[in-house]
Amino acid sequence: MTAATHSTLFPQTPDSADAVLDGLDPEQREVATALHGPVCVLAGAGTGKTRAITHRIAYGVRAGILQPSSVLAVTFTNRAAGEMRGRLRQLGAGGVQARTFHSAALRQLQYFWPKAVGGGLPRIIDRKIQLVADAAAACRVRLDRNELRDVTAEIEWSKVTQTVPADYAAAAVKSGREAPRDPAEIAQLYAVYEDLKRDRAVIDFEDVLLLTVGILQDRHDIADEVRAQYQHFVVDEYQDVSPLQQRLLELWLGDRDSLCVVGDASQTIYSFTGATPDHLLDFRLRHPGATVVKLVRDYRSSPQVVHLANGLLAQARGRAADHRLELVSQRDPGPEPDYSEYADEPAEAEGAARRIRDLLSAGVPPAEIAILFRTNSQSEIYEQALADAGIPYQLRGAERFFERPEVRKAGIALRGAARFGANDSLLDDAVDLPSQVRAVLSGEGWTAAPPAGSGAVRERWESLAALVNLAQGFAAAKPGATLADLVAELDERANAQHAPTVQGVTLASLHSAKGLEWDAVFLVGVAEGMMPITYARTDEQIEEERRLLYVGVTRAREHLHVSWALSRSPGGRPGRRPSRFLDGLRPGSSAGAGRVTVAGRGGIERGFSTAATAAAPRRHSRTPARCRVCGRTLSEAGEMKLMRCDGCPSDMDEGLYERLRAWRAVQARRSGQPAFCVFTDRTLIAIAEVAPGDDGELARIPGVGVRKLHRFGEDVLAICAGRDLAEEDDGD
Repeated sequence: MTAATHSTLFPQTPDSADAVLDGLDPEQREVATALHGPVCVLAGAGTGKTRAITHRIAYGVRAGILQPSSVLAVTFTNRAAGEMRGRLRQLGAGGVQARTFHSAALRQLQYFWPKAVGGGLPRIIDRKIQLVADAAAACRVRLDRNELRDVTAEIEWSKVTQTVPADYAAAAVKSGREAPRDPAEIAQLYAVYEDLKRDRAVIDFEDVLLLTVGILQDRHDIADEVRAQYQHFVVDEYQDVSPLQQRLLELWLGDRDSLCVVGDASQTIYSFTGATPDHLLDFRLRHPGATVVKLVRDYRSSPQVVHLANGLLAQARGRAADHRLELVSQRDPGPEPDYSEYADEPAEAEGAARRIRDLLSAGVPPAEIAILFRTNSQSEIYEQALADAGIPYQLRGAERFFERPEVRKAGIALRGAARFGANDSLLDDAVDLPSQVRAVLSGEGWTAAPPAGSGAVRERWESLAALVNLAQGFAAAKPGATLADLVAELDERANAQHAPTVQGVTLASLHSAKGLEWDAVFLVGVAEGMMPITYARTDEQIEEERRLLYVGVTRAREHLHVSWALSRSPGGRPGRRPSRFLDGLRPGSSAGAGRVTVAGRGGIERGFSTAATAAAPRRHSRTPARCRVCGRTLSEAGEMKLMRCDGCPSDMDEGLYERLRAWRAVQARRSGQPAFCVFTDRTLIAIAEVAPGDDGELARIPGVGVRKLHRFGEDVLAICAGRDLAEEDDGD
């Protein structure tokens, strides 16, 4: 289980600013070097968005353009923030702050509270549900545990959308929310909940953002102090920002525009929490001068997986669908996605376990396999099937790796061995770092062979085995590293919450799988009533379910298995049918009645100044270039101009090429410039190979921009049509 494309486990720090750019594709490089003004990165699944923005920050820092302490990178999970900090550290930009919205806001709130309000910051409650229960008791409303969770979720949604209790009912209706109780009753519970917080001098998770926004709005001196500290902002997963987070971001920015956002409207799957892609889709309207870069080169998934992902969105509806990105796989071909129908859910789970056993036998590591489902309640039957098959597994969202008791004890043991190892008989025969770690952890319960079963003993062994594997990788990457060096690395990873991989099949909900990837993914329960879920009734809700399935598909690198069951229990009525989202995609099915949308292409759209926006022409975005002879993706600038590999045969019209060269020589003499300033040789070759017949065909040739099209287009098209303008010009 990883959160990024395959890379070296311990990469070397680039030795210069320019070296930070090595290995980036043209669009990623554009992101990395666009350091001024607003930048919007529309990044499809698996296109290396985190790589692009971390290299952007690191390049700015290493080039001396950005001060590390003035940059704030914001994302949505502690894991993602930790990964970003780790990458920046490896790139030589370790002083940059990378935090979640809440973490950044909490630091500011703790620092400025005494100055803005006085006294200490109120205690932050860990869980709201008890306070909601107290509010219900005060209102004499009986709520069971499930209803308590639902009402708590409504309160959270209200706060991130900046809805006060008096406005809840109207806001719920306007947004199409299906309230779990009478809206007036929820509004009353919400109001009493807020009163109880004030009476008890506590605040909740959402209050951290609300109070920070309030202080920055009311105290201009404090807002100026924050803006003096942070002058450059990067926001990841921008499609998931809530109105409250957007307001906080605006207050951080003030009247500046040094902002880079990255996101994908087709991966908006958290609207129930208040997330909306509108801020991403409206970015160009709020910032007319923005540079927009589209990343569509998919480095994660095989062409077969990408084809299914593109097909899922091809019939999508709504605003997000209108801005979808069509991915282009950069990987070698793999197997076609597999579709399986089962009589009931236990049979589906057993079928998944059998296929996983086959993958394990074929050499696929268990940590590179995942079973993804729509709801957490589906987990148990797959846990049982894997346990019965003797296949180790881990539940996504369980206790954090470095907080597990066995990992903490192992860390203490390794730290002690690093300090006093010379007196430890366990290390007498250990000749290198991996053998030292194995020797130390053998005292904590690690053995060369895993224990039988899949219970707590096996889970404990898996944690220790993950540390052993990490030590082996660390030693291979850094020859001569000591036990003390490894302990320091573990401390860094613990602080960044960057856990090593545990060797077990992952069981996870589709929502919790966002941002992760595996070699093999099993999408289970893909039937009507579960995908889309039964309570998804409006068009917006249905489309979010489609996007959720899209997220699931794009988690797979190579192997993708999609399955559904006709009934829930053995012997049940087989009344279910496959999800409508698979219509026209799985073998034997016909296409649905959805509207085919136009996909967004990759490339770059540069912004214009506000005054010139209305009159300036819009640059055409470019799809990732592919050789028109062999189909290989092109990355070299010269090959991209020719639209073919240098080694592929040319179908150039030699006579046309010579006429174009003669005409170019005349133009160069007239302008007093070198010939390549008119058109380069490669551009002339590309023109001679295509022989364009109109402006549109000529404009699509790389190297023929808008300016040169207006200046030379008429002449070039005339030469392609057979006229010899060079002789006509010489005779004047």
